[in-house]
Amino acid sequence: MPLSSKVRDRCRMYLGTGERIQYLIPGMSISINRMRMHVGFLVMVTDRHVTILACSRWRRNRPTQIWERLPRATELGPLEVESSLGPVLSVGGIELEIDEEYIAAVRAANLEIAEGALPEDPLPDL
Repeated sequence: MPLSSKVRDRCRMYLGTGERIQYLIPGMSISINRMRMHVGFLVMVTDRHVTILACSRWRRNRPTQIWERLPRATELGPLEVESSLGPVLSVGGIELEIDEEYIAAVRAANLEIAEGALPEDPLPDL
């Protein structure tokens, strides 16, 4: 299920000046630094950072604090799609179970930081 505009509004308070959200990926932790814990997280990708937001214990999509802020060059992954749990994303020492609909967002975020992965704009003057 896509995230509501309310969730995006709650995440905007954690943005730096001039930053905007490019991708927002919700997930439930399987492990944090190899310890089994179940906590809701939001992975917020901007043009400058990858920010991992820890969510409220009782509400999965209500961020309460910044867990970790990583440089934008950080690759999201590895992404295990063939897992018995569903897609599992590893980022910042956390393994997150994500919904299948967010696989495309993870891959798009990784593609943007890969050198030469995107073709040049065929119509740059438009």
